[in-house]
Amino acid sequence: MALFPANTPFFRLTIDDFMLQRLTKKEGMRAEVEEALNSIERSVMNEIETSTLRSSITEALKHLIVVGNSLLYVLPKGGVRVFRLDRYVVKRDPMGNVLEIIVQEDLSPMELEEEIRNFVLEQSTDSDKGESPDDSIELYTHVKRTKTGWSISQEINGKLVPGSEGTYPEDKSPWVPLRYISAANEDYGRSFGEEYLGDIKSLEALRKAIVQGAAAAAKVLFLVKPNGTTKAKVLAESESGDIKEGNKDDVSVLQMDKFADFRIAQETAKTISEDLSFAFQLNTAIQRNGERVTAEEIRFMAQELDASQGGIYSLLGQELQLPVVRRIMHQMERSNRLPTLPKGLVKPAITTGIEAIGRGNDQTKLASLLADLQPLGEAAFKYLIIPDYIKRQGAAKGIDMKGLIKTPEMIDQEGQQAQMAAMMQQGLNPMINQAGGMMKQQLAQEGNPNG
Repeated sequence: MALFPANTPFFRLTIDDFMLQRLTKKEGMRAEVEEALNSIERSVMNEIETSTLRSSITEALKHLIVVGNSLLYVLPKGGVRVFRLDRYVVKRDPMGNVLEIIVQEDLSPMELEEEIRNFVLEQSTDSDKGESPDDSIELYTHVKRTKTGWSISQEINGKLVPGSEGTYPEDKSPWVPLRYISAANEDYGRSFGEEYLGDIKSLEALRKAIVQGAAAAAKVLFLVKPNGTTKAKVLAESESGDIKEGNKDDVSVLQMDKFADFRIAQETAKTISEDLSFAFQLNTAIQRNGERVTAEEIRFMAQELDASQGGIYSLLGQELQLPVVRRIMHQMERSNRLPTLPKGLVKPAITTGIEAIGRGNDQTKLASLLADLQPLGEAAFKYLIIPDYIKRQGAAKGIDMKGLIKTPEMIDQEGQQAQMAAMMQQGLNPMINQAGGMMKQQLAQEGNPNG
């Protein structure tokens, strides 16, 4: 939810102020452009919400936490496919940029197009042709960086698949390799669980010992003195409530007497479990034991834990969120569901994880500016363009402002109507006073006919 919040854009489209003024030849166009970009953001978010992106991303994040690596493929018709680490290899340069990806897929012949299926049959040996049609076929996809972007090709049985070759722009590849923690000069990332592998193994060993000890302690054994008067056979064959001859001192129950040892193991396991709960940010870990635990205290501790993952958010923002947004926007532009944006002019920026680059921070700054102007009185607000301020606040909140804010034409029309009404009112008042005076004079004459 922190990376992909529901019904809220996790990215914003940005444009440079200098380029904006150069293109529009006008000042004060920021609010209008922000409003237009906000509508594009909502269209992209609607595409994401109606696809299977969230479920696939959740699966990929689980792989990142445990293994540290995962590969996404953004499908042309929407949705994302996830590949495990044992299904692909990746090569990176010393800066961590991807150079080459090779992916292995096991496909059924029924999934292939007729042309490719015939190609596979032609390349198969006589022994392969006798196999069951349900047997899978290994498809290898090769993605390689070039000077202008990416090249892609596919092979089956070591032979190039006809029509599989293609190219992609540099920043719009559908193949997105992910890392959880980047390591210098390494092709693959490190997992979150790797940092706490020692604690996890220790906790597992302690829990295993406690469970085995509890099972041994639960076993009930009666011991009988070999030279006592109570016989073991009589004791074993007796039913509950039977009366038998014997001596209670001849019978005892076997006890482990390991309570103190198990208590040490239990307390150690509890301590490790609490540490892991903090590390994995469980809700129970951030709530202290007490009668008066406020919601603000829990919220503050949650924000502290969330801020500690700032480096993770930065990496996932660059390697997960940005590539996915760029690819989806590229697909929507090609299908004419989005206007083609000027290349290099409008760029997406992530607004989740690190809030300092987000539109939520813009909203906070706008509200802070208004609060700073309050002590200056009404004179300061004369310099504030209220319509632009309202539009920027709406864009920061991701609200569709169309039909919500009055246009300048509507305001001018309302002003003209109010002015006309005032003029009519001013013209009617003397007429009403004059008519009233005449009526009074007429009534006075009627009441005094001799006057």
